[in-house]
Amino acid sequence: MTMTKAEVMAMLKEQQNERGIEHWKKRGKKNSNLKSYGLGLTQLRKLAKKIGRDHKLALQLWKSNYYDAKVLGLLIDDPKLVTREQAEEQVEHLQGGYLTHVFSSCDATLAKTSFAFELAKDWMESKDPVRRNCAYGLLYELSKKNPKGMDDQYLLERIAHIQREIHGEDMWVRESMNTALMGIGKRNPKLNKAAIQAAKAIGPVDIDYGDDNSCEPLDVLKHLTSDYVKKKFAT
Repeated sequence: MTMTKAEVMAMLKEQQNERGIEHWKKRGKKNSNLKSYGLGLTQLRKLAKKIGRDHKLALQLWKSNYYDAKVLGLLIDDPKLVTREQAEEQVEHLQGGYLTHVFSSCDATLAKTSFAFELAKDWMESKDPVRRNCAYGLLYELSKKNPKGMDDQYLLERIAHIQREIHGEDMWVRESMNTALMGIGKRNPKLNKAAIQAAKAIGPVDIDYGDDNSCEPLDVLKHLTSDYVKKKFAT
């Protein structure tokens, strides 16, 4: 059964989380005019599955001034109907870092579009740090797939680029590059070896999460040398 925007907003309000709202006021609202019902991504994913794919509703939710509704819009959109023009418009209105992360990563719709790889390649060369941030978020998601043109040679070039440029990048692009390096290094033994060498050369990546003690920079080397990965690539 198709839901309306009003019904979705009522559902979000009914499930609002006071603790989450306080967290949003302290951290999420920074650099954003958005409100929030305090729902976490795990809960929003469950709601997205309940709603199902709905391109029209997704666009309506995106226009909301509630963070939770915008995230739902990103999660329920139809990858077959999302256009490059829509992606370019939405990336201009990513209010706050949280939306940027969900827009390009977190198993959201954009990475499932037919043009995701071409978009990522273009945005990596952008002068806009938000687009570069999203580009590497997409690359992480795509590292789990096999889009045409994303072969080992291309990814080895990306590893070299990340190693060379990461410390001079915008802070949130650094975080996104770090995640992409981890994803690339989990594809096969060849890329794993190159990504480990890069991670060792890069060393610690400086990311300031402010007073949020629950966050710390991703330890790429730890992930790429884990027992799980070693077992996965064991010959």
